[in-house]
Amino acid sequence: MRVSKRASSAVALGAAFALVASGCSSSDGEGGDAGASADGAITIEGTQPENGLVPSNTTETGGGKIIDWMWTGLVEYPNDGSAPRNALAESIETTDSTVYTVKIKKDTKFHDGTTVKAKNFVDAWNWGAYSPNGAQNGSFFADIKGFSDVNTEDPDGAEGPKKAPEPAKKEMSGLEVVDDWTFKVTLAAPTAVFPTKLGYSTFMPLPDAFFTQGAEAFGKKPIGNGPVKFVSWEDDVQLKLTRFDDYSLRDKMKIKDVTVKIYQDDTAAYNDLVSGNLDFQQQVPVSSLAGDKWKADLGDKAIQTTIPSTGIIAFPIYDKRFTNAKLRRAISLSINRQEISDKIFFGARKPADSWANPLTPGAKPGNCTACQFNVEEAKKLLAEAGGFQGELVMYYNADASHKEWMEAVAQQVKTNLNINARAEGMPTFAVFRQNINAHKMKGMYRAGWQQDYPDVENWVNPLYVTGGSSNDGLYSNPKVDALAKEASSAPNLEAAHAKFAEAVALIDQDVPTIPVYFSGQQSGHSEKIKKIELTNVGELDLTSVEL
Repeated sequence: MRVSKRASSAVALGAAFALVASGCSSSDGEGGDAGASADGAITIEGTQPENGLVPSNTTETGGGKIIDWMWTGLVEYPNDGSAPRNALAESIETTDSTVYTVKIKKDTKFHDGTTVKAKNFVDAWNWGAYSPNGAQNGSFFADIKGFSDVNTEDPDGAEGPKKAPEPAKKEMSGLEVVDDWTFKVTLAAPTAVFPTKLGYSTFMPLPDAFFTQGAEAFGKKPIGNGPVKFVSWEDDVQLKLTRFDDYSLRDKMKIKDVTVKIYQDDTAAYNDLVSGNLDFQQQVPVSSLAGDKWKADLGDKAIQTTIPSTGIIAFPIYDKRFTNAKLRRAISLSINRQEISDKIFFGARKPADSWANPLTPGAKPGNCTACQFNVEEAKKLLAEAGGFQGELVMYYNADASHKEWMEAVAQQVKTNLNINARAEGMPTFAVFRQNINAHKMKGMYRAGWQQDYPDVENWVNPLYVTGGSSNDGLYSNPKVDALAKEASSAPNLEAAHAKFAEAVALIDQDVPTIPVYFSGQQSGHSEKIKKIELTNVGELDLTSVEL
């Protein structure tokens, strides 16, 4: 998700996803009177992206939303939560879940006018997988045959003196360009969920210009192939996007210009929304939830949705203070999640009781025993772990509504375990994530997860497998790795989900993170907007907007 960050059916998503909602208008399914808004403009809330906008190097929601808008992948996840469907792919075929033949639609364009061809996918995936390039999402290509030839691990971590060995090759043997519109993907083992993954942003194509400019330059002026194209980016102020008029697929823009205004405080954004100076805010601040104030302020412009996202607090397991699993479990058991839900979120978010959000295909509800509230057991485990010495700081990004619930959690830990715990804000999400990715966190930290693609695999492999793209605390359990590998290569989804459940049972004993709440989302829009839809992970679907 991306780290909520972002973030998305295996075969079918189930009724729960139908709650992920949509908008506010009487327009018909064909877009209604789109002509009236064809040259309109909107301003929406955003956050400063952590890195340049390169799909395989973006693992958080600030940049992830922009990439989702600027690119179109092989597969898309419908807003109503129904099964994935082809987007840029003409067809994705396999007879054995190992070799996939992908045909793309002909003559679609990148924003620089060049044609999207099969090689643009193959080249992009090889670049993302090649470990010297440092793409944060590189592990998502691990299913592909030859990944281990292009991706090597640093033997003693980023801070150690040893360096990762040079990969044996620069290209994966499992990728083959057949012709301009066709490529083959051979996996290391059968993987039934593979086509579902292909709507996630790391699998997007890259134009030839990416390879001539280099990732850093490209990331500041990205060239996608989606319904909107890049105009400008002023750090910590705004990004500007505009309609790509040569876009030829289904989801064309109905309006012309979009400004993503970067806020340092979500209350300021909300005040702009209420006063009509902002056209969309994805999550209103916690302070507006009390007594349903946000509904009174926004009226029929308020949108309540349910999304597959979980609020989490993570441990920096690379810090020797947090290596004891009994300590981690003690802290988790000392948290009264129901009280957080009732008193901080006014019932708008539900207490987490499972490791993967239950809206996700393959997820098992109630499998987080570490999510129970049991102070006596927590005290017992803390004593067995030898206690905790010194101050326990819990960090969060201060540019969104995390202060209230993080302070409440810290107070519960302090009261129930007599640990000197407190919460501390870091100024922006970008700075916060930079410290997390550099493994420089000096205490526990907020680490919500919004799924990238709709399968329980996305809640295990990136977060809890050794070397996973968002395993930021450097948790490692070889038994979890082995079970996840078996699950990923299972011949069908039922078998895969059963193996992931075994892996989760081990994760539950280790408690590498602390699930706290399941997200509900409260969004709002301005009177200017006639129609709006949200994606199945709660992001604004720009192509749905009519004025």
